Amino acid sequence: MEECLFCKIAKKEIPSELISEDDKFVAIKDLYPKAPMHILLIPKKHISSIDGVDISEKELMGDLLLFAQKVARKMNLVEPGYKLVFNVGKGGGQSIFHLHLHLLSGWRSEKERDIPGMP
Repeated sequence: MEECLFCKIAKKEIPSELISEDDKFVAIKDLYPKAPMHILLIPKKHISSIDGVDISEKELMGDLLLFAQKVARKMNLVEPGYKLVFNVGKGGGQSIFHLHLHLLSGWRSEKERDIPGMP
């Protein structure tokens, strides 16, 4: 099987804007952001989607959530907050079939929108 786009990014065969990395995951800025801050958290191990996860990846999936927490803290996203999203299958919006977790943040609150001079 030919390696997918995210496998190549994880191996640094394709350039990306790297946010963070450890031995199991990479975090990169999304090229097509759906939020002011949109980071992709990608396991280095190829798994096609969340639906392809089996019991042997239980620890890896827990580590992915802890990696997301670490990245959110590094990027100062704990306050105001962030969202984590898995897209599963074409009908669920998945376009690259390598499991990845979207970390989204940066929306302003209603209160911030009322502050004069805030864009």
